[in-house]
Amino acid sequence: MMSLRLQTTWMGKEKFKACYSHKLRRHLQNLHWKVYVEFEGQRMCICHLPCRQLKSSLGSDQTQGRLVAHYHCVVCSVTIARKTDMISHLKRHINKGETEASYSGSLDVPFEDSVIPGGQAYEIMKELGTNVQLLPNHTTPQKTDTYFSRKMKTNRQLVFCSLAVLAEERNPLECLDAFGATGIMGLQWAKHLRNSVKVTINDINEACVKMIKENCHLNHIRVEGNRTGRQLDGAGDAGSPIALVEVVKMDANVIMHLRPFDYIHLDPFGTSVNYLDAAFRNVRNLGIVSVTSTDTGSLYSKSLNVTLRHYGCQIVRTEYYRELAARMVLASVARAAARCNKGIEVLLAVALEHFVLVVVRVLRGPTQADESAKKLRQLLHCQWCEERVFLKQGSMVEENLYRQLPCQCHGSMPGKTAIELGPLWAGPLFNTGFLRRMLVAAVQHNMEDIQPLVKTLICEADCTTLKPFPVLGYSALSNQVECGVVIKTLQKVEEADTSDQSAKRKTTGEDSGNVLKKIKADTSLEHPAFYYSIHRHSIRGMNMPKLNKFLQYLTEAGFRVSRTHFDPTGVRTDATLAQFKEVLTKYSVPTYSSAPQSSAVSSE
Repeated sequence: MMSLRLQTTWMGKEKFKACYSHKLRRHLQNLHWKVYVEFEGQRMCICHLPCRQLKSSLGSDQTQGRLVAHYHCVVCSVTIARKTDMISHLKRHINKGETEASYSGSLDVPFEDSVIPGGQAYEIMKELGTNVQLLPNHTTPQKTDTYFSRKMKTNRQLVFCSLAVLAEERNPLECLDAFGATGIMGLQWAKHLRNSVKVTINDINEACVKMIKENCHLNHIRVEGNRTGRQLDGAGDAGSPIALVEVVKMDANVIMHLRPFDYIHLDPFGTSVNYLDAAFRNVRNLGIVSVTSTDTGSLYSKSLNVTLRHYGCQIVRTEYYRELAARMVLASVARAAARCNKGIEVLLAVALEHFVLVVVRVLRGPTQADESAKKLRQLLHCQWCEERVFLKQGSMVEENLYRQLPCQCHGSMPGKTAIELGPLWAGPLFNTGFLRRMLVAAVQHNMEDIQPLVKTLICEADCTTLKPFPVLGYSALSNQVECGVVIKTLQKVEEADTSDQSAKRKTTGEDSGNVLKKIKADTSLEHPAFYYSIHRHSIRGMNMPKLNKFLQYLTEAGFRVSRTHFDPTGVRTDATLAQFKEVLTKYSVPTYSSAPQSSAVSSE
């Protein structure tokens, strides 16, 4: 194991200077191997290196921290002091199915380059053809500056595809990764898109900036304005640099106020509402702003007081809480854009277990800002059956708001049965043409992981279960001829949508008003808001049909229907909850046929 080799080499040089091999072996057996933790055939020995220090209460400037013996997790590289805590930590990895060790037996770099001068060992991680070096505590934001999460790989690939689509419309693009950390996202942009983008990676932390520059050297990417001797030597060995990246140490709000960009990606640790005003202040017209929010506690209705403080929304826990979180983030984005006299066009909204990602296109002008502001509405939610509907716009006072709900819970239940949630984004969450071009980019760059997700998003945007494109397998991806034909076919399908969008952007005055009227007339083509969970509304004592069969039954009943990425058991449809339950009850089968046999066995 790499961690054990680092430990024995360090101990042999600094801590334990043995003259004979048997003394070193005895030292390892008595001190390190006696308290090891075994996991998947690998032994994690106790480590006494200065990887983990107990900070003194007087501060690091006055006294040095005390060294703490600890273990290194082979899965996520986190350091844990106690053996029992490490065993519990490994059990959680096993329950999640994470059993692949991140440390390899052999290093791709020399041993001298695998130890940071402070004594910390790092690992080399490769993602999408980009190598980055990670510190042992890279998964714990409270213990390291260069935070990195493997679970955000889907988020990074979605952001990459959205930037690749914009790069086809205009180039060169000036794009900003406002929170670089290890710099992997900006390095992927520069390495694969090359001259189409001018990448700027920013971070306010000095340690992160140094790590980003080291990762640029590792990928043979030259840092703009930084020609050190090490970089020149590395460039001479591996040839000329393949790309150019600008690394900046600055506050994210400051750099977005100072310089204009075509593409801005915000991925802070936690909420991103503190950076939205600066992002829309200087973004260019028809540019794209992508926002990643990882404060799932407040977004997924676990900390309602934090939700009200950050997003100004009143929400409760519902069956559609993930889409509620995406619409809540979009409402904050729309308000921030409107304050800068800009409107938004939502291209993509994804809410998964660990993050919420929204990608919007910026439309400059007060008219566009007003149109976006009109899509912020209150949501009326029934607390009994969880039926929901957006409140209608207007200044007239309505005597009974419950009449807008399709359910009849208010007439049969006493008291207040529904509450108002929001304000939320009431417009569409997807742009079908943009998603299809994202699928083209995913095929071109061999991103097999997100292709099923993007296909689900396309079907969800059209609210259909039919496949509007051929499903590509891994063998088809290897065949360049088939891949090229499919890409050209998808591009031809989207040529009309692209021309319509460009015409819409160029129109001003009366022409833009006519285009907006046409969009209003075609609101019926938008996908229905929210979804229903088939398991949530199941009937007791009845066996439900399979989900795909149930989608077919809804389609035969005349409703628009599709699956949703927000919930694997969710169904997005324009049917009301009563109609949804009616179809579900019609095709459910009773389960009491096996009851007499079980009762007879129990009596015997």
